[in-house]
Formats: sequence, C-alpha cells, structure tokens
Amino acid sequence: MAELEPEPMASGAGQRLGAPETLGISTLDPGHRPPAMPPGRHVTIRVRMLDDTEELFDISQKASGKVLFDLVCSHMNLIEGDYFGLEFQNHQKMMVWLDHIKPIIKQLRRPKHTILRFAVKFFPPDHAQLLEELTRYLFALQIKQDLSCGRLTCNDSSAALMVSHIIQCKFDLIMSLRCTIFLCNGLMAIERRIMGFTPAQSDYQLLEVARRLEMYGIRLHPAKDREGSVLSLAVAHTGVLVFQGHTKINAFNWSKVRKLSFKRKRFLIKLRPDLNSSYQDTLEFLMASRDCCKVFWKICVEYHAFFRLFEEPKPKPKPVLFTRGSSFRFSGRTQKQVIDYVRESEFKKIPFESPHLSASSGHSHGMVNGQKSLELCSHSPNGRQPSPLTSPLLNDACSVRTDDEDEVRRKRFPTDRAYFIAKELLTTERTYLKDLEVITSFQSAVGQDEATPDSLKNTILSTFEPLHKFHTGFLREVEQRLALWEGRSNAHIKGDYQRIGDVMLKNVQGLKPLTANLHKQSEVLLELEKACRASRKLEGLCRDFELQKVCYIPLNVFILRPLHRLIHYKQILERLCKHYPATHVDFRDCRAALADVSEVVDQLQGSLIKMENFQKLLELKKDLIGVDNLVVPGREFIRLGCLSKLSGKGLQQRMFFLFNDVILYTSRGMTATNQFKVHGQLPLHGMTIRESEDEWGVPHSFTLVGQQQSVVVAASSLTEMEKWMEDIKMAIEVVKTSNGPSSDLLTSILTDNKCPEDSSVEAESEDDMTASHTSLERPAPHRGNTMVHVCWHRNTSVSMVDFSIAVENQLSGNLLRKFKNSNGWQKLWVVFTNFSLFFYKSHQDDYPLASLPLLGYSVTIPSESENIHKDYVFKLHFKSHIYYFRTESEYTFERWMEVIRSATVPSSRTRILNSKESHPH
Repeated sequence: MAELEPEPMASGAGQRLGAPETLGISTLDPGHRPPAMPPGRHVTIRVRMLDDTEELFDISQKASGKVLFDLVCSHMNLIEGDYFGLEFQNHQKMMVWLDHIKPIIKQLRRPKHTILRFAVKFFPPDHAQLLEELTRYLFALQIKQDLSCGRLTCNDSSAALMVSHIIQCKFDLIMSLRCTIFLCNGLMAIERRIMGFTPAQSDYQLLEVARRLEMYGIRLHPAKDREGSVLSLAVAHTGVLVFQGHTKINAFNWSKVRKLSFKRKRFLIKLRPDLNSSYQDTLEFLMASRDCCKVFWKICVEYHAFFRLFEEPKPKPKPVLFTRGSSFRFSGRTQKQVIDYVRESEFKKIPFESPHLSASSGHSHGMVNGQKSLELCSHSPNGRQPSPLTSPLLNDACSVRTDDEDEVRRKRFPTDRAYFIAKELLTTERTYLKDLEVITSFQSAVGQDEATPDSLKNTILSTFEPLHKFHTGFLREVEQRLALWEGRSNAHIKGDYQRIGDVMLKNVQGLKPLTANLHKQSEVLLELEKACRASRKLEGLCRDFELQKVCYIPLNVFILRPLHRLIHYKQILERLCKHYPATHVDFRDCRAALADVSEVVDQLQGSLIKMENFQKLLELKKDLIGVDNLVVPGREFIRLGCLSKLSGKGLQQRMFFLFNDVILYTSRGMTATNQFKVHGQLPLHGMTIRESEDEWGVPHSFTLVGQQQSVVVAASSLTEMEKWMEDIKMAIEVVKTSNGPSSDLLTSILTDNKCPEDSSVEAESEDDMTASHTSLERPAPHRGNTMVHVCWHRNTSVSMVDFSIAVENQLSGNLLRKFKNSNGWQKLWVVFTNFSLFFYKSHQDDYPLASLPLLGYSVTIPSESENIHKDYVFKLHFKSHIYYFRTESEYTFERWMEVIRSATVPSSRTRILNSKESHPH
C-alpha cells in the first residue's frame, strides 16, 4: 500500500535518511566524483543509450541500482539525470525500471545477457523546466524513438511539423516514422519556416510540439474495468489516466486521489470524498497479474513523489513483528529539488551541441569503469573515447595538434588513431585466416577417412571453404589499403588513402550472402559430436588432430571463430565511429558498415551463447573421467576452479565444476591422460550454503548442505570465496523454478579414499623461447594445458562469462618482449586468445613456438626503479616470472592492456588501475 500525501523531510535536499549525502549527478561540478563502489564481485552491465549506442559499466554486484545509474549519468556529464531511468526486461518478460535502492544482484538474474535501456522516465508538463541543452537533446531523442515505434501518435500537421524539426537537427530517421502520412507540400512549407533554427532551437521546438500531444510521455498498461471492457492505464504528472485505445476517457488528478493500492490482480484507486457527498469512491481495475499491478503501482508512486513532493520522502520505519504491504518508496531528488539545484549551482556551463546521428547508429562496446569516466581526455589504458552524449567539458581540455605538426609526423609515420585501429583489423584478420586454414586442414584430414559421414564432410566443406575464399580476398584488400596509408606508394599525393570504412563496408556487404554459412556453425558442432559418439575411429582422428601444434586451442573453438569474428568487426567499427567526427570522409562508410554487421550479430547472438556453452561442455567432457551424460539439453556450465575440501585427512585440493543443476568435485589423477577423476556430485536441488570460517576455523571456508551429504570447502582467498558463493547461490535459486536436466552424472559411486592424490607442482609453459617443453605444453594423449589444468596449478577459478570473453576478446600483432634480467628486446608475433598469449616468430608461421597462460598473472606499468626507459611498456608478472612487452603506439598499448586484463582479472571482478599504475605518456 502507498499513501500519496506529501511528507515533511528533516534532512536536506538530495539526502537520504541514514545514508551519506547524495553526490548528485553532474560531473561539471569540480567537487563531484563517481559514486563509491562497494566491495564484492564485479559484473559488467550493458546499457543502451538514447542514440542507440551501447556502453559497458563495471560495477560490484552488491552495488545499488543508484550506483549504476549515477555512473551512467556521470559518464554523459548529465546534470538533470533525475528525469531519466534504466529499464530492462525482467525474468517475467516485463519491462521494469531499475530500483535505485535494491542491489544489482537482486534485480538482474543474468547481467551478462541483460541490456538496460537509458530512457526518459518522468515527462514534465513544460520542457522549459529542463534547464540544460543536453537534457533537452536527450528528450528529443526519446520523442524521436516514440514517433518511430508508433507510441506517440498525432495528426498530419503535428507529424509534419515534428519531422521538419527532426530534419533540421539532421536526424535521418524520417522513413521510419509510422505514425502518419503527411502531404509533401505542407511539409515543405513548414520546413521553409524553420530553416533558421539551430539544432538546439529545433530540439526545443520539437518538444514544444510534442508536449501538446495527448500521448506525450504516455506508457500504456493493459487493464479491464469491472464490466470487462478492455482499457489501458497510464500515469502522468497530473495523475492517473484511463485510455480506450489511444483516446483518453478519464483522468484522476493527484489532488482527488486519496490512496493507490493493489490486491493480487486488482488495481485500486481510492478517491477523496466529493464535497457534495459523504462517501468515498473506490475504483477497481483488473490487470493481467499481480506483478503487472505492482509494476504500475510503483510507477504511480514515483510519479506522484517526483512531481508533487518538495523533498525525497523518508523511509517508513520497519515493523517489529509483522510486515504489511510493499516497502517500496521513491528514491531520489524531486523535480523541485532538481530545478533548485541546477539554478543555484555555480558550475561552468558549456553549451551542448547536438551530435548529428543517422539511422545507422551503431552500438559501442567499450569498458567504462566509473573512476575512469572523468579521465577520457587523458590517455588512459582502458582506451575509451567519449560517447556522442558526453558533455564537451570532458574533452575540451585535450591538446590539439596544429596542421604543421601533423604534417611533420605524417611524413615520418602515420600517427592517427584511426590508422592503428585499421592496423588492428589487419593483424587480427591475418590470425583469423590462419584459424580458418586450421578448419580446412581438419576437413582434409578427416574427409579422406571412410569413418567420417558424408553429411559431415559436406557440411564442413560448404561452410568453411567459401568463408576462407572470401576472407583471403578481404585480407588482400586490407593489406593494400594499409600499404597506401603508410605511404608506401604515391597515393598520399591524392590524400584519399587514410580511411578503411569503404573497404569494410564493401566486404561486410559481401559477407552478408554468406550469413547462411554462419548459421551452420552450430550444425557443424552438433554433427561432429554426433559422429564422434558413433565412431570411435573418428573420435581418435579428431583427438590426434587436436594434438597437432597447429591446433593451438581446442578444435571446437576454431569452429566458432566465424561467429566471434563478426563481433570483432563490430568492435573495430565502433572504435572508428567513436574516433571520427561526423564530418570525416570515412565516418559515413564506417557507420553504414557498423549498421550492417550489427544486424547480423544481433541475429546470431542467441545461437552463439548456446554454442559457446555447448562447446565448453564438450571440452570439459574430455577433461573428466567417471562421468556420463555431461552434454545434455538444458545443462549450463557456470564455473570451474580449485577449492580445498575438508575431510578426515584434512584439507585436500580438489577441482570443482559448477553447473546449473549439480556440482562435481574431482582430483587430478596420475594417469598419462592428465584427466581429472570425479569423486562425487552434489545436486543443487534442495541445497543450502553458508559461511563456515567460525565453525571450522578454516579461512574462507563455506559449507554446501545437500539432501544426501554436506561438504565443507575452503577457497584460496576472500575474493575466490565470494565468487563461488554468489554463483552457487544464484544457481540454487534458479534450479528451484526450472526443469533442468537430471543430476545423475556418475558412472559409479566414487569416494575420496579410492582416488590417489596428485603431487604435481606448478609448471610454466614458457620461461624462454629455447626452453624445453614443460607439463603445460608437453604433447600427451590428451591436451595437458587446458584451462582446467591451469586453474589447478594456480589455485584459481573462472566462470562461463570469463570463457566467453576469452574467446570473443582477441588480439594479434607484433610486440617487443624482454625478460627480467635480459638486455635486448625480441620482436615476436603474439596472439591473445583463450586466456593465453601464443608466441610466433612472424605472422606467417603455422603454429606457435610457445604459450603463456595468463590466469593468475598481474598486468601493470613498470616502476621507475625497473629502469625500463621506453614508451608504451606493460609488465606481466606471476611469482618469480616477469616479462616486459613494448607496443608501437598509445592505441595498441591500450588495447593490449585491455585484453590481457580481461584474462588476468576475471571479467566480473575487473578493477580500474589506480593512479600509480596509470600510463604516464
């Protein structure tokens, strides 16, 4: 229940009872900083902005929704952020607003696969109340979206007027308007009248027209009245509205509403007694479910508080014994507080100039970590560029090189950031083509054997041969363009060589007809697995091929490479679009190519997630002994890693595998296959989990209480314990409501005392290019350097989220490497993928000379005492192993730091480098 009466508030504006003073939203104020991040496991949250770009924010799962929202507003330099919110689709497929008070972990069930949308939440009656140009621009973007999706309906003249203002702002989205068909003569006449407006004035005029429309800011919620008539409810600054279709048939002003409540599916509006009568009228509406009622009720509570109250309402005191009704309340500044704050603040106001967006607006995929969002113009290692929605204050302090200085540098070597982005396309395309050749080699190896079914031969051939042929031509074109860009011909005289967007656009469009081949990646995986189960000979052929040096990562990962490569193209184009101004000759082609590749990626994303999980299950199946039916429909892998299990013999090292229905615990055997032997299984159904450090006196320990047995385990650190406990708790909650696979996996009853203990010690895969192979590289009947073995040696864990990033986040290129005690630098071709660095003499080599698994390593900047007097150097170190690497430019330094950090620090716990580690150049 919720009373809709204003309440006095003792604390100051923007303060919350019992909480520190609100930091506010703006970063224009020199005293403002991004919100403090609570401790705990981190998670990457994707937010789609109003210009259709996407930003990634790294936050603690324990952080409240307000922490994330403040990060988003801080990133955009948005002062009046209180008018906006973050909405997402919950597990019941309903669009809901992110609650500012609740922790993120309590609201987003699968953060990696959830996209939050930054959108206008509160529509004021008069846009003149919006005091900042950036805020009005964002509102104009919202109006454009509402028009294009048919949510904002209007007559012909209003549509023509609004479209004219959109044209004036150069938003090329006229063709997507579905709201009406207007007369060309009328549009031209209106357009002639407004041609003198600036973009900011056009935004203002667009809002002036939109605010007068009946459907302005209206979000309809389906309902029925007592007679069963189909209606819709909505809420506005004035009160609760009732619609029939798109026609308003009733309105209940806040001044007339005494109370709003809901009981199950019934939404109740209790009105104040009429002056001429003594009774109180209660109106009742039936909605689809209790959740629908609650969602609408919460929006009403927030609208009432934002527009009607002077200050943020106090929280209600918690009852001592019993709770009744929802404890939800509005959290944040009211409209009056926002207006007063903006008017009274003395920050430096800089005019906001609307970016010119097109229909091909793409999505950006960079990492925005709150503390770094204020340092975008300083060249930070995370490689972020300002969003089109970021206020100019964040980048106007950057130094601008003169044309003469640019010309001097250009004669020596290209220095434009776009050149190094294009060069990343070239280097990674070389590696990708080599990976395709691995698959074609595999096709040749098994294609000649009669054990291979013809259907499998044909599927592999028809899928990968056309892709290999296409990318051979694509690589040739990219190499030619980079040769021109570097001035290795006379093309620089014409000045038209410093771009890559036209090459990308042509080839992305050429790749589209091969989309059917990309859809076949899942067929190849499924057919190959089916054929190997049916033929032991074929299974042996695949295992032998996978042990060859050319197959430097699991074979199934190569099969998924074409899907991952599309994501790389998208990321590269996003960086180019972020870098280029809208007037650049290459911008239009890059934006068009980004729109095309984003469309294909969106179509394949769901399939890719399923295939990555399927691939990981197949890989784990090869690592385990004593388990049946691991790869079954519905089973999802969540986390694997090393924990110590408490038994009568004390703490013993075990490898644990967490799935969505069961936990397996294993030990590394002494067999020649290097596989892990399963000791037992713990079904998640009915399981509980609790911390046990005080109970057992073992640091970082917790107890898994199952229906059949209980297990006490200890993690290597507090961080590891938190990751395991949070993932297990999540899996336990999910299994309560899901019909997952059977948890019976074991071939026989296995106990700890029947399995020999492993006495192997830590082994590195590389100490020197000429060093002999160690246990992480040594050829064996089974691959001994899989991630399971690395986790075992380094006493750590990784999740499925980390695995997805590890195979999707790839990089290639030349690096200079130096050992701790050596003098010279050695030039190597280095490939980053699958949590490891792979070293080659050159990009033409068919297989790596050595590899370096990165789990457990730290990546930092060398200190002054290490006497590395070179630019763009990063340092990798683990125990006594230390390596230094030099990159050729600031951009490549940022990229290598970014991808290596994604492997050395699990994605959910990525942290910002502190000021001591920031790059000094």
